[in-house]
Amino acid sequence: MADSLPIVAILAVLIAGGALAAISLVLWRSRHPTRPPEAVLADITRQHTDAAVRLEAMIRMLGDRQSQLQHAVNERLDSVSHRLGDSLEKTKQHTNENLQKLNERLAVIDNAQKNITALATQVTSLQSMLGNKQQRGAFGQGRMEIIVRDGLPKGCYEFQYTLSNKLRPDCAVFLPDRRPLVIDSKFPLEAVSAYRDAKTDDERRQSAARVRTDVLKHVADIAGKYLIPDETQDLALMFVPSESVYAELHDGFDDIVQKAFRAKVVIVSPSLLMIAIHVIQQIQKDARMREAASRIQAEVGHLIDDVRRMSERVTKLKQHFGQASEDLRQIVVSTEKIGQRGDRIKDVEFEEDGVANIIPAPIPKLQAGE
Repeated sequence: MADSLPIVAILAVLIAGGALAAISLVLWRSRHPTRPPEAVLADITRQHTDAAVRLEAMIRMLGDRQSQLQHAVNERLDSVSHRLGDSLEKTKQHTNENLQKLNERLAVIDNAQKNITALATQVTSLQSMLGNKQQRGAFGQGRMEIIVRDGLPKGCYEFQYTLSNKLRPDCAVFLPDRRPLVIDSKFPLEAVSAYRDAKTDDERRQSAARVRTDVLKHVADIAGKYLIPDETQDLALMFVPSESVYAELHDGFDDIVQKAFRAKVVIVSPSLLMIAIHVIQQIQKDARMREAASRIQAEVGHLIDDVRRMSERVTKLKQHFGQASEDLRQIVVSTEKIGQRGDRIKDVEFEEDGVANIIPAPIPKLQAGE
């Protein structure tokens, strides 16, 4: 219905134009009355007929054009609809793929969030544990025990070993002279934590002084309690269970490290304790090799004696084999002679002055019954 409105408007315009032309012609003829009214009416009828014919042809042409236009528009709409459908299908597919990837990433993020939450809980637990002096001591003791157990065989160390003064260090590692090397795992971490958390220069100076006081006091306690002449080693180890704390001590408090070394207390981190345990393991292995050297030498002497006896027996066996070979040779010679004599007896050949005499053997007579 909407498509036919332009055609109706064009037809109305054409009809109005034809009517105006007829009216104009009538008026012109009324001003110029040279022809009779019948002729004029005939002309008007003819012109009206011509206009109607042209109008009908134009209507047909416009209908054809409208059909062509509608066909083209339909084809365009079909093409656009097809392409739009393909585009929507591809867009839907891409959207589904992106949503699937997004869901996978959201799942990964969710798992990561759970891990982060669990890690935060563990960090909080670790922080609360390290905030407690007893729990922190147990943490350092546990790390030290793991390192010692992994590096040394049983019997080469003892935890909570009792010294002659009734004191019990955290660990005693026995060296080849059986004097224990004492390891202490209780480190004063509160002062270091206060030094790290200091906000102002004044707080930093106060916390640094506290670090020096606490660490040097602990060094003095280790030297006074666990360094016993002729019973323990001349050095003791103070275990710091954190590499960062150990690095901070060396970077900012080198005087503490030097004073501790002069007091015969060596501050070690987990990695340095691993290296020390490895060196102790090699020392113990060398000591066991030296202890076993005399036994090895005796065993080597016995081995040499066994080799000498085996050589003598091989020589005797060789002589026996030589004698047996000679006996076999003589047996072969005798066998050959026996064969030769058997052949001569078979042929009854005897040599006398170089001439062979053949003596026929008497033919025995057969008796009755033989």
